[in-house]
Amino acid sequence: MNVNTKKYLIDGPVGKIEVALDLPDSVRENGAAPRGIALVAHPHPLFGGTMDNKVAQTLARTLVQLNYVTYRSNFRGVGQTEGEHDEGVGERDDLRAVLEHMREEEYGALPLVLAGFSFGTVVLSHVAAKLREEGQEIERIVFVGTAASRWDVAPVPDSTLVIHGEVDETVPIQSVYDWARPQELPVVVIPGAEHFLHRKLHVLKRIIVDAWR
Repeated sequence: MNVNTKKYLIDGPVGKIEVALDLPDSVRENGAAPRGIALVAHPHPLFGGTMDNKVAQTLARTLVQLNYVTYRSNFRGVGQTEGEHDEGVGERDDLRAVLEHMREEEYGALPLVLAGFSFGTVVLSHVAAKLREEGQEIERIVFVGTAASRWDVAPVPDSTLVIHGEVDETVPIQSVYDWARPQELPVVVIPGAEHFLHRKLHVLKRIIVDAWR
């Protein structure tokens, strides 16, 4: 992501999990307190998705700019993360392991943000549902390219920021409307954007920053 990104391995349910950590400049350079911690989940591993995907990186950069200590991790079978793809089920356990690691670190008691892209939204939706069931608080969720046309995406809190490309060819926007409608969730549409938001990443960043004002 940048020269200051720290990548390392932690223990997971089926082996090592590769994690990337980015600190806000004020935290890294001055030791200032961050606003919170954030976890970003990447798109589908079987279609080239990694934590270094450009949308996942944009989510991470934006959250770092908003003063969150931000973590990304590779799903099982990707990069240095061990194990094999598990259709989004075992991946939930992997993200829980990363979250436990985050909570054990220096800023672990601070508010939590979850952000996912495509397949990452599916996994995060179920992780978030479990956290809420356990009484754990989530400050906010950000979903981009919510994969509602192909997967069972769990319901999310009404504060969730849902962003989608108008001409997404991978996840038709109608499927996102159908998922969001019973939850009365607004959907922020990026005109002319396809699934990977080619040439629209600056718009994605602006939407998120504006939502935090």
